[in-house]
Amino acid sequence: MQSGISPDILVCRTEHHIGDDIKRKLALFCNVDKESIIESIDADTIYDVPNLMLDEGLHEVVLNKLDLKASKKPVLTRWNQFLNNYKHPEGTVEIGLVGKYIELQDAYKSILEALDHAGAHNKLKVNIHSIHSEDITEQNAAEKLKGLQGLVVAPGFGDRGIESKITAVQYVRENNIPFLGICLGMQMAVIEYARNVLKLKNANSTEMSRNTPHPVIDIMEDQKMVTEKGGTMRLGAWDCKLKKDSKVFNIYGKELISERHRHRYEFNNDYLEKLSESGLISTGLNPKTGLVEIVEIPDHKWFIGVQYHPEYKSTVLDPHPLFAAFVSACSNNS
Repeated sequence: MQSGISPDILVCRTEHHIGDDIKRKLALFCNVDKESIIESIDADTIYDVPNLMLDEGLHEVVLNKLDLKASKKPVLTRWNQFLNNYKHPEGTVEIGLVGKYIELQDAYKSILEALDHAGAHNKLKVNIHSIHSEDITEQNAAEKLKGLQGLVVAPGFGDRGIESKITAVQYVRENNIPFLGICLGMQMAVIEYARNVLKLKNANSTEMSRNTPHPVIDIMEDQKMVTEKGGTMRLGAWDCKLKKDSKVFNIYGKELISERHRHRYEFNNDYLEKLSESGLISTGLNPKTGLVEIVEIPDHKWFIGVQYHPEYKSTVLDPHPLFAAFVSACSNNS
């Protein structure tokens, strides 16, 4: 009220049931109808909240405020099917997440949620093992990644922790462990493959090493003259055409997809032929620019890197197919 806000509805977070007395008091002092005071009690999971709000009658209050009528009471069938799978999984799967912002709880929130969606879709509990990207070395990789059924290498910017990410990718590639690389994670897969399979010494991204002799990841020519830093970023939704004989085509079930991007550096097409001939196949290309969006290794159990951010499009009712397929592959990797 002091801030000049006159709410129509108050949703009150609480650890305990607030009761009618507290609701009356809140209504009196906040100039809100008692029926418009909604209790939002602590829940076991955030996914319980829609059912709790339904029980509180929030939907009826909103409809009344808008002078709308509902033909029937909402039935959250699909939501509750997800919730049942989430709360009562039939198994577990152990997945590592390598990133340099592990200490920040919400840094990879979208990825964690997408893995939860995919886990429920597969009736599995996904146990995430967060691994700081600076903690992995050639000497301890086997120990750090021991027991994992799959590995996600996270997106990011800058050169901190890059060599550890490359080492982690090498380990899962050589040990046939399912791998999903997102944005920078995909670029690390390209660098790792160029170094260790093509034997291109000191192959790198020009983001990390401006004078690398083998810039397998680079800013494209039409971006190099852009002086404003933000202007060089590829943002928003971009189309991607999938190769029909690829894993990703089977996963998406269609040839043309659209995914969201947020990055500055790209796969350098000067190395496209060499990498493809040696086994790292480009299976998704932007149909207008020819830029590589997806790489995969057909001979590997499940090895896919994507330049875009599939986690942005995953929802409870529509888990992203890439995450769903990845979790399924991990569950089969014992």
